[in-house]
Amino acid sequence: MDRSEDQILVEELAALGAASGGSGRLTGLVARLLRKNAHEIELVIALPFDEAVQHVVTVLAGAGRPGRALQVDSGRDQEMIRVVTGGGVGGLNPVVVTAQVRRGTEAGTEVRLRAAAKEGLVKQRAGEKTAARLAALLSP
Repeated sequence: MDRSEDQILVEELAALGAASGGSGRLTGLVARLLRKNAHEIELVIALPFDEAVQHVVTVLAGAGRPGRALQVDSGRDQEMIRVVTGGGVGGLNPVVVTAQVRRGTEAGTEVRLRAAAKEGLVKQRAGEKTAARLAALLSP
């Protein structure tokens, strides 16, 4: 992926600040100082690798914000899919979701799902909640 999780979160929060009539630049500066709430979940999907990748792409594309591109990084034995979705109260807090799909065993394909969001004064645990919600959608 070309941009880091933190860069994406700062840019998303700055855009949100600018859209609400505030200073996007100031919001971006403050966002750099905020703590990040990240959560990872390991899954095994009982599908062959190519079908599992397509399943993950479909689920994450459905969770992503309209107008935002889904990023896919391909490799021989793994695929990385990243999307920005909304979390927290009203779905306004940007959450970066990254799924690493790896060729597994005969039992299925391994998926490491990571969701990260910036936390303000009110702890919403948007990263944890988003990871759990998407893991439930990915599991059969």
